[in-house]
Amino acid sequence: MLIGYSCWGFLGNGVADTPDGGRSHRRPLVDGLRTRGHEIVFLQANRDLVEAGNDLTGSYRWDPGLPDVDALMLEWRWPIAGRNTSTCGSPGHTCDLHRQRQLLDHYTAHGIPTLLWDKDRQLAPDDPRRQIANITVAEPALHPSPGAVSLLFPVADVALDTADPATLAALPRDLPLAYVGNQYDRDDAFDRYFAPPAGHITHVVAGKWPNTRRWPQVNFIGRVAFPAVAALYHRSVATILLLPDRYAQVGHMTQRLFEAVLAGCLPLTPTTIRDAARFTPTDLHISDGTDARRTLDHLTGLAGSPVHQRLLTACLQRLNLFRLSRQLDTIEDVLTGAVPQVHPQRAAR
Repeated sequence: MLIGYSCWGFLGNGVADTPDGGRSHRRPLVDGLRTRGHEIVFLQANRDLVEAGNDLTGSYRWDPGLPDVDALMLEWRWPIAGRNTSTCGSPGHTCDLHRQRQLLDHYTAHGIPTLLWDKDRQLAPDDPRRQIANITVAEPALHPSPGAVSLLFPVADVALDTADPATLAALPRDLPLAYVGNQYDRDDAFDRYFAPPAGHITHVVAGKWPNTRRWPQVNFIGRVAFPAVAALYHRSVATILLLPDRYAQVGHMTQRLFEAVLAGCLPLTPTTIRDAARFTPTDLHISDGTDARRTLDHLTGLAGSPVHQRLLTACLQRLNLFRLSRQLDTIEDVLTGAVPQVHPQRAAR
């Protein structure tokens, strides 16, 4: 198939001052589809070239027009006031939402199979697009919304097959705790799990956190370049998986899990995350800030030990949930019609 792919992000390292968690998994996904014989044409702006000065046009194809495609895949965009809802050409405007609407009007409205990947759970439960016969909604959750399919953030098979827990556990780790990610809807989880131990243990928080006055004990270092994320995890004993409630309730795990584990950083996991044991072993589960501090103290003393290696092995085994080949199977099944769309109203009957 020729798949038209719409995403507002980067294939390469991009630029530091932008939210784009897809950098850890977008390129493996696209390359995986191409390995299976599909062609990909990117239908949003080439941000790698325009913003990052990274010319990937020798390897990938972008088209600002409306080329003939067999299927459309959207990393779903939603209205953001002052950014993509403003007039085209106005200061600070990004045209991702307007372009997405154009793609839906041109392709989806004319029967092209469309996979709408709601990576941030922004599509309303009663959105009429959920009722369109040739649209399948996918969510990166173990328990997606009625009528949606589960499409998790992918990890390349080769990365899982070559990860060595012994080597990762043996790396020197001078930082007990790190968190990488932005503030969006995470204040409650941060208050409960991260802020309490942060006053007692060396740590850093990287990402966009514009409102931090309530946590004077926390070492916020701002956004870091994408390659620095792996470097930070490689020197950290542990991180804490902080999810918005709307993610935690459905087992919607972000890329932070596998970014950390593949660097040998142990992910402490709040027990409020649905099916937490499918993501990490129970030895890494925490119920509150006091529990987090106690577990961090214990793990810091075990860094590099056989116990560290055992925990990493258990985490790596659980990453099979995210294996790229499994996610590619889902995409192909959806776009070829092997998985028929089940609308929410019908699913409820």
